[in-house]
Amino acid sequence: MTFALSRRLPARRLRSFPGAAALAWLLFAGSTAPAGAGTPSVLDTIAKSGTLRVGLTEDYRPFSIADASGAVEGIDVDMANSLARSLGVKLEIVKTSWPGLRFDLEADKFDIAMGGITITLDRQRIGLFSTPVFSSGKTPITRCAEATRYQSLAKIDQPGVRVIVNPGGTNERFDKAHLQQATLVPWPDNATIFDALAGGKADVMITDAVETRLQAKLHPGVLCPVHPDAPFDHSELAYWMPRDVIFTAYVDQWLNLLNLTGEHQAILARWLP
Repeated sequence: MTFALSRRLPARRLRSFPGAAALAWLLFAGSTAPAGAGTPSVLDTIAKSGTLRVGLTEDYRPFSIADASGAVEGIDVDMANSLARSLGVKLEIVKTSWPGLRFDLEADKFDIAMGGITITLDRQRIGLFSTPVFSSGKTPITRCAEATRYQSLAKIDQPGVRVIVNPGGTNERFDKAHLQQATLVPWPDNATIFDALAGGKADVMITDAVETRLQAKLHPGVLCPVHPDAPFDHSELAYWMPRDVIFTAYVDQWLNLLNLTGEHQAILARWLP
């Protein structure tokens, strides 16, 4: 007896169900799957096409960044190449954006989104996340001469303080939730936003601690992170996929083996300060 699994299954990973409960859930899912239950898994589709399509914003160091020639590099470019090799297929990088990330996933423009994606419940309702690949949190970065001015949200949220933000992601969501008096300065080009901050276009930015450390290294003596070891909140980054438990299980197992062999740690060490 066989059971068909649909890409439209509820957004919950099988690994969260112990033993018999997992089997019971599979039986239930197979008996209640919608009309498209015969749809091949993303895993099968990738194997048939010979291509893994990875969505990257190409503007978020150290995860993915495009250089002047258009070549893309970073942690998740290396990770994407590793995943493609594990599948025996070629890699195709699909450029996406933070405002369009959700819509591109829903439109089936890529098989998996990488590049520093924060796990959120609204995203979980749309697709499935892999096991977390990175932990971080929001913290300020500013010009070094002013670092002591922005030690807390209360000091940042003051009239006249300009907070630069890239639209469409969790940075913007955090700012809108916590800042009422400061002025938000939208900056649509995430690749140049730190140059704008360094050049005085704004006073401070709140972003993931890992990014503040890297940008301080890229702007030595100009930009300084503010308490990156004690961020305002805590979050986890992961890979985001369609509602396909088969493909998600494969990605989780690939990550598990990468951690066991040390390959994941070696990739992180290559890119992190």
